[in-house]
Amino acid sequence: MPVYKAPTRDTRFIINELLQLEQHSSLPGFENASADMIDVVVEECGKFCSEVLAPLNLSGDQEGCTRHADGTVTTPKGFKEAHAQFREAGWGTLSAPEEFGGQGMPHVLGMMAEEFISSANQAWGMYPGLTNGAVSAILVKGSPEQQAKYLPKMIANEWLGTMNLTEPHCGTDLGLIRTRAVPNADGSYAITGTKIFISAGDHDLTENIIHLVLAKTPDAPDSTKGISLFIVPKVLVNDDGSLGERNAVSCGSIEHKMGIHANATCVMNYDGAAGWMVGEENKGLAAMFIMMNAARLGVGIQGLSQAETAYQNAVKYAGERRQGRALTGPAEPNEKADTLFVHPDIRRMLMDAKAFTEGMRALCLWGALQVDLSHKAASEEERQMADDLISLLTPVIKGYGTDKGFDTCVQMQQVFGGHGFIEEWGMSQFVRDCRITQIYEGANGVQAMDLVGRKLAMQGGRAVQAFFALVDAECAAAKAKPQLEALAGQIEKANGELKAATMWLMQNGMMNPNNAGAGAHHYMHIMGIVSLGLMWLRMAELAAAKLAEGSEDKAFYEAKLVTARYFGERYTPDAGALRRKLETGGEAMMALPVEMFATA
Repeated sequence: MPVYKAPTRDTRFIINELLQLEQHSSLPGFENASADMIDVVVEECGKFCSEVLAPLNLSGDQEGCTRHADGTVTTPKGFKEAHAQFREAGWGTLSAPEEFGGQGMPHVLGMMAEEFISSANQAWGMYPGLTNGAVSAILVKGSPEQQAKYLPKMIANEWLGTMNLTEPHCGTDLGLIRTRAVPNADGSYAITGTKIFISAGDHDLTENIIHLVLAKTPDAPDSTKGISLFIVPKVLVNDDGSLGERNAVSCGSIEHKMGIHANATCVMNYDGAAGWMVGEENKGLAAMFIMMNAARLGVGIQGLSQAETAYQNAVKYAGERRQGRALTGPAEPNEKADTLFVHPDIRRMLMDAKAFTEGMRALCLWGALQVDLSHKAASEEERQMADDLISLLTPVIKGYGTDKGFDTCVQMQQVFGGHGFIEEWGMSQFVRDCRITQIYEGANGVQAMDLVGRKLAMQGGRAVQAFFALVDAECAAAKAKPQLEALAGQIEKANGELKAATMWLMQNGMMNPNNAGAGAHHYMHIMGIVSLGLMWLRMAELAAAKLAEGSEDKAFYEAKLVTARYFGERYTPDAGALRRKLETGGEAMMALPVEMFATA
């Protein structure tokens, strides 16, 4: 049976010691975020996820969801009860606005909860998780009446939400959507069409589901400029807030998927369902990006979360499984064999995982703080800087985070040898569940092109130049400290590779757009390495200071320094290789005629 224990110590280290959330106590929402309070929230959330959600992960995967003849869906055994406990404890309200029933806490704590929930049970976590994106869109684009009608119930998790974008004939190219919205006399619209791949499209966890649906009105331009966004409830909501009749929306089928079996990924049929426009007509794309950006950060967390759980199980197995002898001679002569930990190749995989998960956790929580600061920082300059940084790094957190998250899951499965391929050990589920994170909410190739094609150029390159300067300044300061000199130099060199890759794309991407497309994936990974490197430099500096102070938690901080050293030695050299790949351009990649790809 797979295990999971929320990494509360590492999380508290990042939030309280690295990010020093208390220093922002003068900002709205941070007033009550004391270190003691954060410790309690982190520990209690970890306990709920480890004890309530994690035990349902394997059984939920095996049981899956059931669609009934009336188009409704039931979730696996225990899911509904777990959601009731989640709702009653208020875990979904942590960072939601107080005016609609949330706790108004920093987004950092909401991100912490998302990691723990997804690590414990990714499929379950997607039910309340998708609601966050829907809430974000209604908060920004919804009318006061729509906000009052839907947000309190959604934030309280009494109702959950979905995002309905994809159709059978189009995914990323949303200008091709065919779902129609015909105006009714009462101000509503009749929504007709089919959406696919709709996570949490129907379920029995709540009495209502609020679907956010992209559709086109009759005279809309036949492009992305003609998209509008609509609220389409599963059950119609009366003016007094009570539930009325069932709307004309149903689950046509549940997709048969590689993973996340316990989440109802539905084909949704809208047969003249009543819907209400959110924001302006033909302006749905802007609202969609609000949902997508929130979702993309959440998916980046999912890449981390599956890697973390897979890593925990691999560490446990490596410590118990005896196989062969250490290359330097028996480590435990009294035993017939040594544990897997004596083998360098096992250590390589486990250290790769440790360096990624701890670095990625720091990056995600730091990113969440930038979301907070972009709205709440004291000065316009600070707000702009935070917004620039998180806008630049959102595709990196999603794309690099899930690419490396999946790779980590595969390597942790490898630690198990043959047992990793057997379902009862649970490692296969982590690999299968993590695979979707590279695909949904914008496939990782789309993330890379968003980074290269949009984010680098925004405001004349202001964001990426600020990022370069931030990394350079911290590396220069750290190089003056003997214990950090080597690591700082390695990260500084990787940042140099990133700058050179950026310059090459600027010079060659506009000349031939295929050069930018061919190198975008590599560029995203270079920026991922540098981003994690910045986090490791900060963690190493803090760990060294704590050890110098004589901290009682000596082993924890020493482990940070060793892992930081490993990251510098084993991760940062890849930046140079990736730059050299990028600089080969797109000529050979695009040269073959299509017919030459056929093998028979």
